[in-house]
Amino acid sequence: MTDRTGIDSEDLGAASPGAGINRAHDFERLRPLLFSIAYRILGSVDDAEDAVQETWLRYVISETEPDSAQAYLSTVVTRVAIDVLRSARVKRETYIGEWFPEPLLEDPYDDPERSAELADSVSMTALLMLERLSPLERAVFVLRDVFAFEFAEVAAAVGRSEAACRQLAVRARRHMNEGRPRFEADRRERAELAERFFGAIREGDVAALRNVLAADVQAVGDGGGKAPVFPRVIAGAGNVARLFGSLVPALIGIGGTIEAREVNGQPGAIFRDRDGKVINTLSLDIYDGRIQTIRSVVNPDKLRHVGPVADVWRVDQDIRRARRATG
Repeated sequence: MTDRTGIDSEDLGAASPGAGINRAHDFERLRPLLFSIAYRILGSVDDAEDAVQETWLRYVISETEPDSAQAYLSTVVTRVAIDVLRSARVKRETYIGEWFPEPLLEDPYDDPERSAELADSVSMTALLMLERLSPLERAVFVLRDVFAFEFAEVAAAVGRSEAACRQLAVRARRHMNEGRPRFEADRRERAELAERFFGAIREGDVAALRNVLAADVQAVGDGGGKAPVFPRVIAGAGNVARLFGSLVPALIGIGGTIEAREVNGQPGAIFRDRDGKVINTLSLDIYDGRIQTIRSVVNPDKLRHVGPVADVWRVDQDIRRARRATG
């Protein structure tokens, strides 16, 4: 019999039946936290899910009963994620084009008192800033500054002394603060600007688009060499407005749709083809009263967890024909 963890109940034989049931219950209760830790360290939904699964496997075969399931499982998932991150960084060095984290539509970990802080920590901007950190710095920052673990817990999780973890945390915060925008928008302002942006691109209203874009706005795509993206970074309000002002109406003209929703805790959207399949996700960085960066994930390997993926090459050809037809 297989439960929600994907593990056959017979594999719980490493502990007594009662202990096995308790472990499964503890794991399910803590799964949202474990995934959220792993995703922030790895920037990948698939890798985070694999790290959580590996954590379960190690938990279920452990012959000792930990004093704290949360401490044990958080330690295991952190160490697994660090190992995965170290190997993944080699692959990213040969990645074709811009590399963005896999889009996350919903963070399963919920803490109402810190919801805004948690949402900001999973934004594309924050995850890309985390890429500047070493794996240990990244893990310490995530555990301490995002999830508010005590330094004793952080030290146990990463296998370093508390003093060393304090130093790692200081370095991580310095790097993160250096990359933070100076004027961040509140959530209402972001929602209002995003609504105006998506309304303007649907209508192809270039003038309205320019009004919500920063003068030096950039539009950047991650196709990984497996999907058509912008030929380069598109910079400047005029260029970006003209791009989206012609591209999106052409997509809608061939039956495509835009589903506005949060992506990585920020305003964004899912673009779909006429069959409802996912073309790409889009996220907006908004601060200082304007949209500063538009990031699009088009690599199909990074979108399969969102839903069935479209043939983006065919969609691209159809859009090009539609744009040529309208002059």
